[in-house]
Amino acid sequence: MFLRAIAGGPRWGILRILSEGNKTTSEIYDALISRYGLSMPRSLLYYHLDSLESMGIIELVGYRETGKGGAPEKIWRLKIRRVVIDIIEGKISVE
Repeated sequence: MFLRAIAGGPRWGILRILSEGNKTTSEIYDALISRYGLSMPRSLLYYHLDSLESMGIIELVGYRETGKGGAPEKIWRLKIRRVVIDIIEGKISVE
């Protein structure tokens, strides 16, 4: 289930974008569109970010003021950089 949850689509793109370092929600959204052509409602992006956070793959590290008078933006980073599958033991570990 873990691997299926991150393989392909928006979640894989989010992970690739966060592999470059901490990013705001807007930076992730813009990169998904420009790099991967994944145009989606922001509400769907929030859903994917929440799911990845719930799985312990990414984490919220802070907030950044937008300067537009609205709510501050969340800043995200990868919490897990590597998934190791031991086929013989049948175990999945993360680093």
